[in-house]
Amino acid sequence: MGSTHLKAIQALPGVELAAVCSVDEAALSGDFRHIQGNLGGPGEVYDFSSVRKYRDLDQAIADPDLDAVDLCLPTHFHADIAIAAMRAGKHVLVEKPMALDGPDADRMAAESERTGRILMTAHVLRFFPAYVALREALAAGQFGPLRSAVLRRRCAAPAWGGWLKKPELSGGGVFDLLIHDVDIALHLFGRPVSVEASGYQDAARGIDVIHAQFFYANGGTVLVSGGWHHPKTYPFSMEYTVVTDGGTFEYSSAGREPALYREDGTEEKLTIVERDGYAAEVAYFVECCQAGRAPAVCPPRESADSVKLTRFMLQARENNEKRIECKL
Repeated sequence: MGSTHLKAIQALPGVELAAVCSVDEAALSGDFRHIQGNLGGPGEVYDFSSVRKYRDLDQAIADPDLDAVDLCLPTHFHADIAIAAMRAGKHVLVEKPMALDGPDADRMAAESERTGRILMTAHVLRFFPAYVALREALAAGQFGPLRSAVLRRRCAAPAWGGWLKKPELSGGGVFDLLIHDVDIALHLFGRPVSVEASGYQDAARGIDVIHAQFFYANGGTVLVSGGWHHPKTYPFSMEYTVVTDGGTFEYSSAGREPALYREDGTEEKLTIVERDGYAAEVAYFVECCQAGRAPAVCPPRESADSVKLTRFMLQARENNEKRIECKL
């Protein structure tokens, strides 16, 4: 994600990449070709000849010439480092998940409010064109309440980043991956009243899967499904199906463009504004910093709720389908 964010930052007008901090000497030199994530090939090579290089994070955060920091670090580092950066006067963009648990996420949000620094979690689905189109269609208010939704996301267990396979550092595969879909459920449909779940985890084999159902006060339900399916070769996919009185919305990264199937039997494609979601989220964060405006599209308290709700989802899986109340 560091490489992905770098690419977005360097394409933004009026934004200077002033410093980088890493314990990876190759990355610190600008060479990210040895780094690979879930969604594509290796990283690129960047020109860091005019960029300050730090190996010590405390020194980087203390740099008086920096206005904001972008934290693409293992999840267990997020809370303490984000808080330290805000106390040093920096705005903070932090990769998802916001933190490992609700108390740490709440501490981060509270520090943003106390210091007046912008804090935003990089929940990129809020900026992906297919999900932006769904949000805008639902916001028009002509389709009636949610009746049912399925949010699904699957990928191979990562063969990189050994910390991801340690739940005490990453939260586990379901926590790290499906927090995207939990966050979208909160973003589009609000807080559920309860959740039940089933699934299976075997970290040694790279399996971490869940089928969780959120129950809403108005009777609507959301199924969040997926996780890690064995390492290396299993393909990534994400999709949604949202049923309302006025029609059904459907999308799949595996080949179905976002579409609406209306109750009168007609079909239409959703209006898509093509833009890289990662570039859009970083640009939005920069706009919020420059304007001194809290990130309404991705507010810290909602990101904290995503952490808490994902934890409730995992707790429900441990309870083997016993429905539990969601007190966020």
